[in-house]
Amino acid sequence: MSYLKSLPEETTLLQVFQAHPGPARHLLAFHELVLRGESPFTEGERELIAAYVSGLNDCGYCHGIHTVTAEAFGVPAGLLAAALEDLATAPVGDKLRPVLAYVGKLTRTPSRMTDADAEAVFAAGWDERALHDAVLVCALFNFMNRMVEGLGIRADAAYATTSGLRLKEAGYEGLAGMLAP
Repeated sequence: MSYLKSLPEETTLLQVFQAHPGPARHLLAFHELVLRGESPFTEGERELIAAYVSGLNDCGYCHGIHTVTAEAFGVPAGLLAAALEDLATAPVGDKLRPVLAYVGKLTRTPSRMTDADAEAVFAAGWDERALHDAVLVCALFNFMNRMVEGLGIRADAAYATTSGLRLKEAGYEGLAGMLAP
């Protein structure tokens, strides 16, 4: 139930963006840059990171939508649930596992990050750009999870599917195009 009384009780994030297009345009441009721009990570891997962080934060709205989007980009169904259950035994590749461990620790206990955490990412074959990009996705979705939860935004599985597939096809620029000029 949305806490914004000027919007419908069952408000989606798109409706919030449409009601407040100024900040939304900038936020969606940042999403497009971070999640669809050049990166050592594929679009699917970045959506996986977004969904993983959202799952850790128990943000059902973002977790549901970005799980659908990640799977639309080729992340195997069930991988996110397994990673949230136990990252050590989940069917995550050895190269990506330390990245998810890093963003997991950054989400849960940000003040406890160490050189060793970053070194594990580098030892898996990632460079500084990859670490930077993983941190940006993590930070963006910690922000978004708090925005969604703070505004009381919820969605059912059908909406998560619709929105997730829309993100795969149109990207965040496509959402920006749905805002009033």
